[in-house]
Amino acid sequence: MKTKKIWANMAVSDLARTTAFYTAIGFKPNGSSQDLTSFRVGDDDFIIHFFLKNAIEPNIGGKMADPGQGNEVVFTLSADSEAEVNTWRQEVAKAGGAIITEPEAFGPGYYGFVFCDPDGHKFNVFMGG
Repeated sequence: MKTKKIWANMAVSDLARTTAFYTAIGFKPNGSSQDLTSFRVGDDDFIIHFFLKNAIEPNIGGKMADPGQGNEVVFTLSADSEAEVNTWRQEVAKAGGAIITEPEAFGPGYYGFVFCDPDGHKFNVFMGG
């Protein structure tokens, strides 16, 4: 079997808040409807659809994970320098994201931090050699 494309579907509670947050940190809008807001991320335009929780759960035949109780997935956003990681940290905080860990070195050539969006979905911003 050949897969043409992969994307992510995430559950959120407030589409306007989600749209404002991801727009503020520079994700590229990819359309919206009454049930979702969608963005393209990175050079390869990875798509993340953010569905209202009550709209996606009936379509998957079960519950979405509660990001406040654990991590279903952690997305990594690449950065080219420590300065870029630090800029991401400032922009995420300004947009209303929660900083989970402050930017720090993880060994020679590695630097990053972890944040949550307003619904608790975790991302890390990482520069590494």
